[in-house]
Amino acid sequence: MIAIAEDGPFWKSFRNIGLPGWLFVAVSALGMVFLINSLKETTVAHVAVIYATIPFVAAVLGWFAMGERSTAGAILASIAALIGVVIMVGVGAEGSLFGDLLAFGMTLCMAVLMIIVRRAPDISVMPAACLSALVSSLICWPLGEPLAVSAQNLLLIALFGILVSAVGLALFTLGAKRLPAIETALIGSLDAPLAPLWIWLVFGEIPSASTLIGGSIVFAAVVVHVITGTQRKAKERRLLQQKGTS
Repeated sequence: MIAIAEDGPFWKSFRNIGLPGWLFVAVSALGMVFLINSLKETTVAHVAVIYATIPFVAAVLGWFAMGERSTAGAILASIAALIGVVIMVGVGAEGSLFGDLLAFGMTLCMAVLMIIVRRAPDISVMPAACLSALVSSLICWPLGEPLAVSAQNLLLIALFGILVSAVGLALFTLGAKRLPAIETALIGSLDAPLAPLWIWLVFGEIPSASTLIGGSIVFAAVVVHVITGTQRKAKERRLLQQKGTS
């Protein structure tokens, strides 16, 4: 994949990622370690709700690092998405503070990644994603039993690495280069309503009423914001064209 996406020999892509690329690798690997351990230390519900705060974290970091000002529409859509996630999964008292802190650390890392690629849009995405997966694996190696993996789990791990750490992270990075941080984070919150859909399609697990209601709120918030934002930008372009011709 690196040979296809990058120009020249693939080993040069690793050598030329530069300081922003290595920073991307470090933050991404740390975020993956936080995510995996947060799922062990607290509930999936807590992780999902904490991650749903990422638009606000990204908005604050974008304002501090780049002076990006979030629109009222983006903030309102982010609030609606957060409410939708809370309705979907709820927030019980069965989690742990340590696990919740790990989940917030993962959320913070993802927001920082958005800022990195906004500040350095020339980062070579695929080599950085590959190195990130390697670094996170090396960090986790002493904490597990690498050889105690069944063939089925090994296949699932490989699929996770290809779809999430490679393709998913690459697409996320390419999108983050072109959108304000809060917009990237808001669209990324679609993983909450889409996850039950994939589980239903693959495993036949029927989602609960709260999942359907909350997921619909998240999906509607993102879709409405994207449509209205596109219409607003198209209107602004037309006005600029009219001023240019007058």
